Amino acid sequence: MKLISAVTGSLALAACQTVPSMPPSAADTPDTGTWRATATEQDRGRIRNWYKSWEMALADARARGYGADLDREGVLLQPMAALPNPHLPAGDYRCRTIKVGAQTGTLGFIAYDWFRCRVSAEQGLASLTKLTGSQRPVGLIFPDNLKRQIFLGTLELGDETVPVNYGSDRMRDMAGLIERIGDNRWRLVLPAPAYESLLDVIELVPAG
Repeated sequence: MKLISAVTGSLALAACQTVPSMPPSAADTPDTGTWRATATEQDRGRIRNWYKSWEMALADARARGYGADLDREGVLLQPMAALPNPHLPAGDYRCRTIKVGAQTGTLGFIAYDWFRCRVSAEQGLASLTKLTGSQRPVGLIFPDNLKRQIFLGTLELGDETVPVNYGSDRMRDMAGLIERIGDNRWRLVLPAPAYESLLDVIELVPAG
């Protein structure tokens, strides 16, 4: 049930473009195309309880006085806003993270500026890598249904250049929903993250 780093094609791309190592690959997992066969029990629970996590995060942020900030984000933070055809095409993206709700000692709402992300073909699936910033999700995108895909990956921190194997550190494992919320606009929803917030939402729009 481990995702391991890809060693062909991706490394050549990374070398010529000076970007972090590409995300894990599920090439050694049974039933590669099925996210449930790859996900840890913890991450299956995150996906199963996504709506509850979203409700809790919004309620916590509003209780802390961030209602206007939530409303300003519009459809991005509306749980039922997913549109048909969630496929995230390969390419470079601008991406920004919104942290909603607070674990102990953190703010109830944080909106970060834009960073860089990349979607690439990855051994029959697709990979999503956040290329810049101090917290960088990196992992694989699995098909699920008509309105969402599933992201499974790990969190790369600070000046790290190689992601940890998926399933080896529950504090680094990540699971989320990839949804389309407009023309050329997507989001990665990460329920119950290990650090800081109750919900992370990463907005993605094509670069350029």
